[in-house]
Parts: sequence; C-alpha cells; structure tokens
Amino acid sequence: MPHQHHDGCGHESHDHDHDHDHDQSNLGFQDNLYIHIDRQNVMALNAVGNAPDIIKPWHARLDEAQFLEIILRLKAMLLKAGPEGQTPAKISLFANHDSLDFDDIADKTPTQEFDVPPNREIGEYSLKTAKFSNVSHITVFVPASQGADTSRIYYLGFLGTWSQHKSQPIITVYEAQANLADHEKIQGMDGTWTTPGH
Repeated sequence: MPHQHHDGCGHESHDHDHDHDHDQSNLGFQDNLYIHIDRQNVMALNAVGNAPDIIKPWHARLDEAQFLEIILRLKAMLLKAGPEGQTPAKISLFANHDSLDFDDIADKTPTQEFDVPPNREIGEYSLKTAKFSNVSHITVFVPASQGADTSRIYYLGFLGTWSQHKSQPIITVYEAQANLADHEKIQGMDGTWTTPGH
C-alpha cells in the first residue's frame, strides 16, 4: 500500500523555506536489517535484561542504558559488548536451526564462531555469506565471558540484504554456564573484526 513519505524531522517532504541538511552519519548502514527483525520474538534464556532492547536502531547504538546481562553465559554482525572481563569470550552463530536448546547446541557445530576482542567500540564481524545466504532464524550463543561471572551485550545488529519470507525471522540469544578459567588474550576473529566506518 502506498504511504506518504516523511523526513526525519517528522513532517511531510515538500519545499521548505529554509536550508535543511540531515546528518547522514546518524542513518547508519544502508543494509542494516534492524527494521526487518521481529523484535517481539527475540528472547534470551536465563539472562538479566530485555533481549529486544539490545536490537537497537543505529542512532541508539552507543546508548548503554539498555543492555543484556547473560548469567554465568548474512553479511556481517555488529556487536558492542564489555566492559573488561564481561566481554564474551566468543560468539557462536547457528543459522536456520529452529528451537535450539542447550542440549541441541552442545551437539551441533556452529555455522560460524568468533573470538571477541576486549574492545568497547562497535565491532563488525564478517560472516561467510555462503553459509548465511538464506537465513530465516539465527541463534546467537555466548558460551562464556572473559573472566567475569557475567557477560554484557549492549548492541547487536546484522548487515545484509532482505527479502520477504512467509515466516518472520527470529533471533534467539543463549548463554552457557560460567567458565571462570583464564582466557588467553583474544586477538579477534583472525582479522575479520573491524570498527564500522573506519
């Protein structure tokens, strides 16, 4: 159904009698999938915080008021985590495995797995596009923190392209039991971690 276009200032687009520039840097990535994620069906098991709250629009990416604290535990994934020992040691992604539980995850090989460097910036984690080419359901698994009893995730986003499916895409975030063993310094995903915009 056709809809009336509104600009970012809340009024209809038409000729203005003043100059009107928008800061394009606040729009984020053109292929950010935020508006297509079914946030009502995002859930976290055994975690403190509201899981949909960390699936944020780009302009709220640095806001740390809302976070998901996990109890001790496409094209790209965006992640802001930390601080210090509360950074996840790694992130495991499972594509198109519906209704996974902890026993299922233990028996399955992740579609892709990343070491997470202890960095407070938003990192962009490159996905193997051949393995994430037709994703309708993605499970994010956090096996342990980098030493603390909990892990924190402030922002989780996905970049890619979107097409209409019969069922809505769902993201599930799982955590594992505490692993307090010392971790070696995380180097970060074999060079696939970058800071967006750099």
